[in-house]
Amino acid sequence: MYKKIFFLLFTLVLTSACHKDNFNNSNPYLANYAFSMDINTDLPTYSSLKFASNGVRVSIPNGPVNGVIVFNTGSGYQAYDGSCPNQAITTCSKLTITGVNATCSCDNAAYNMYTGQCTGKQYPLKPYRIDVNGNMLRIYN
Repeated sequence: MYKKIFFLLFTLVLTSACHKDNFNNSNPYLANYAFSMDINTDLPTYSSLKFASNGVRVSIPNGPVNGVIVFNTGSGYQAYDGSCPNQAITTCSKLTITGVNATCSCDNAAYNMYTGQCTGKQYPLKPYRIDVNGNMLRIYN
């Protein structure tokens, strides 16, 4: 009996540990675009990403409507959808980078780019995966 319980618990722990991460990219306002892009931080357009607390917007064909915001946290990078996460896509739903925040002009909500959170809002910024290899950043969904 104990062997069966141990085996079931071991199997449960093992299968939950096999997931790469608990990445949740669900948001009813923002579509899930399959995309991948590479950014070279040695290029002048992206060189500000070499320094902590800097962010840039990158637009790509067949990607998120308002592009992707990439932010240097000082200990790594974050990549977020460039649209307001608590608004349907409209003319005012493009986030604006304001220091360490991404601000939505629809409702003036300021989302912290270190955490993606905004006090009082249901959905945080929509994150994308990011891999770092030297001066190259690969952002994908």
